[in-house]
Amino acid sequence: MSANSAPSAPPAAAPSPAHAWLAQRSFAPQPFQLEVWAAIAQGASGLLHANTGAGKTWGVWLGLLNALAQIAPARSAAPPITVLWITPMRALAADTVAALRGPMADLAPTWTIGLRTGDTPSGERARQDKRLPTVLVTTPESLTVLISRPDAAERLGAVRAVVVDEWHELIASKRGVQVQLALARLARYSFDSYLGSQNERSRPIGPKDSSAPVVWGLSATLGNAELAMATLCAPLLQPSSPAPQLVRAHVAKPLIIDSLIPPDPGRYAWAGHLGARMVGAVANALDAHGGTALVFTNVRSQAEIWHQMLLDELPQRDANWAAQLALHHGSLDASVRTWVEAGLKTGTLRAVVATSSLDLGVDFAPVDRVLQIGSPKGLARLVQRAGRSGHSPGRPSRITLVPAHTWELIEAVAARRAVAAGHMESRSSPHKPLDVLVQHIVTVALGGGFTPEALLAELRSTHCYRDLSADELAWAIGFCEHGGSSLAAYPEYHRIAQDAAGIYRVSNPALARRHRMSIGTIVSEANLKVSFLNGQTIGTVEEGFAARLKKGDCFVFAGRVLQFVRLQELTVWVQRATKPRGIVPSWQGSRMSMSGELADAVLALLAQVQAGDAATLAEPEIVAALPLVHTQQATSKLPLPGRLLVESWQSTEGWHLFVYPFAGRSVHLGLANLLAWRLTQQAANTFSLSVNDFGLELLAAQPLQADIATLAAALQTGDVQADVLSSLNASELSQRRFREVARIGGLVHTGMPGAQKTARQLQASSGLFFEVFKKYDPGNLLLAQAEREALLQDLQADRLHATLQRLADMPIDWVQLPRPSPLCVPLMVERFREQWSNEQLQTRLARLLAEAGEAAAPGASHSVDGPHSPPRKRGKPGPRGTRARRA
Repeated sequence: MSANSAPSAPPAAAPSPAHAWLAQRSFAPQPFQLEVWAAIAQGASGLLHANTGAGKTWGVWLGLLNALAQIAPARSAAPPITVLWITPMRALAADTVAALRGPMADLAPTWTIGLRTGDTPSGERARQDKRLPTVLVTTPESLTVLISRPDAAERLGAVRAVVVDEWHELIASKRGVQVQLALARLARYSFDSYLGSQNERSRPIGPKDSSAPVVWGLSATLGNAELAMATLCAPLLQPSSPAPQLVRAHVAKPLIIDSLIPPDPGRYAWAGHLGARMVGAVANALDAHGGTALVFTNVRSQAEIWHQMLLDELPQRDANWAAQLALHHGSLDASVRTWVEAGLKTGTLRAVVATSSLDLGVDFAPVDRVLQIGSPKGLARLVQRAGRSGHSPGRPSRITLVPAHTWELIEAVAARRAVAAGHMESRSSPHKPLDVLVQHIVTVALGGGFTPEALLAELRSTHCYRDLSADELAWAIGFCEHGGSSLAAYPEYHRIAQDAAGIYRVSNPALARRHRMSIGTIVSEANLKVSFLNGQTIGTVEEGFAARLKKGDCFVFAGRVLQFVRLQELTVWVQRATKPRGIVPSWQGSRMSMSGELADAVLALLAQVQAGDAATLAEPEIVAALPLVHTQQATSKLPLPGRLLVESWQSTEGWHLFVYPFAGRSVHLGLANLLAWRLTQQAANTFSLSVNDFGLELLAAQPLQADIATLAAALQTGDVQADVLSSLNASELSQRRFREVARIGGLVHTGMPGAQKTARQLQASSGLFFEVFKKYDPGNLLLAQAEREALLQDLQADRLHATLQRLADMPIDWVQLPRPSPLCVPLMVERFREQWSNEQLQTRLARLLAEAGEAAAPGASHSVDGPHSPPRKRGKPGPRGTRARRA
């Protein structure tokens, strides 16, 4: 059905080779698959939106095989490249090749299929350089490298179809922008190839006067599927193209969301996210489970810790567990990841602890249960990970939530009900990222060259650059040509130049090689290999972690306790340690923020609890959380939809103000700084700040001159952007973002193989450019982009503005606390967690409650664990931008 049409009966379809292929395997096409096949046969692009395991891959792939087999000329040799299948992850790419090869062997036996990612061996790359396979499964980065080749138009002009897998995972990132730009390039190649009538080119699918390939996206979890489809299809739409089709699969697939209940949740929940006290319950669940399970965590360091804890627990129940438990995340060596994936497919592994490296569409048939450690923080992530179990039509998917603290029991019920109601987060494309544009300009100049007029039209065909002005493109081209007004004297920044015909090209081989090595938008701290002394590589750690190691230090990595020997030749050389424990590497990246959809679901659930709804109070998780809920009600109030809960309390530390907008950690970070700044404009004070997903804390050194009216005024929208920039060290935030912008835009090069630059060198280089541009080129558009990204990504300024608009008319429930409430204690813990060890922290919290006349509940401290960011120093921005605020 189209994006604006109502569901209709699937079109009648004559028997096709795909029908016969399915029948031989005792399958019949599902209605949504027939709908996709009919749309493809008409030459329509579109988006297939279906729950995980419903059969999306066959829905699009069999439709393409049907259509292409009918229009392609008969040939005994393999056709040129005809289908590009873009996937966001290397693990997914290998699994996709296997899934596509089966039908292709029977329905298109002369076709070839290949894989091209960062893990592809050099020998296979060399073969592909001579001739690309008929079907190429690749990533956005590897496709962009192909586009940078001088013969890209000739090599890719025969592509008739593009499939973008897991489009929901790509659309909101700069990698999604790369995909849009690549599709616009392919449309250009196809048009030129169509005009040239190359002999090997098969005619297009659908209308004969259409030259563009069709593109289909596959997605499982999007709240704005119509916009996602329009974003994907825009570059390939032509006047003769049929309207894009949005096909929604209505497949009855059971989804079970349950929880492991802590034995004694207690009345207070410290704000841990590791959940170490649940390891026994998780081990029992895995041991009692007869099948294969995935245990998901949100970050790699947490995965390493949980793997180690389960490795200590499970073999005590059954010695075979030592060989049946594994670990998987993106920093492990490709050979390790491949071994784990093979073990999951064959069922030789009973459990794997993993991060997002396995939560996309990889098909592991034996997996029939998923456990999620801590809150998934979003509905889409919850559904996506649940879909790793029972990954085939008709089989139920089951995910068990393991709460890291008691409030997450309430989150679990809220998430379950929101998913049942069909709620899902929306995702949209970044708008005009100029660093990606600068990189793309050099890529296109390498890939045959361009003229500004043709490139502008091509860029405007994409959703992300639809309103790019001629002046903005002229600036970007000029920046690539001579480095702008401040870098004109340096030849290495004269990356492109016009030839006699007025076409921009790259003529310097060294600059061309450097650019191809830098293509991509994934920016992280420099990684160093981790290798045993015998040369076996097991993965990578970030340079910042390796730099802190001393000879003899032990650390946990890849499920082993390793001993650091030396750092040499950009390699961390290790040997197996005899010690049973070690520190755990920490990787760059912030803690996840709760989505607005999940936060709204939590508030709605608390309203039902407040109203005494019988069905809600009978939920097992709510029954377990009732001591905490009753303590909150007795001490303060429950936060409710349409009302803003504010708590205040005076302790020996100072004057506390707790505000609970339920907008997520990132929004609360900006809001806390904004409130502190606005309050200090009215009365001098010094504030320490703390935030979590539920709310924020302002701890004042002097008595707070604030009441409901004062707070309401401080929460007015006003000039949010200006006030946020005034409340923070905006230059520092922008400079951090500029490091990413500089690397994507090609200003900073990570180095040649074997001679990579260190993270400190990269930071120093980007910092130097930042200062030079500010002083000598203040109108540089990359500076403006860095500031904009700091606001939108670090502080989520758009959501902050929406939150202030929502709060502006809300009545305020202000409670003067007699003692700390269950809601405010986690915020206090955020401030001083790493000033003490876990034992000291528990003692400090127990004393704090005792001073307030409240004895700590027996199970209250079950979540005092896990790595957390250190407290912020006064006046100095920390990793999340929080700081003490002084008038």
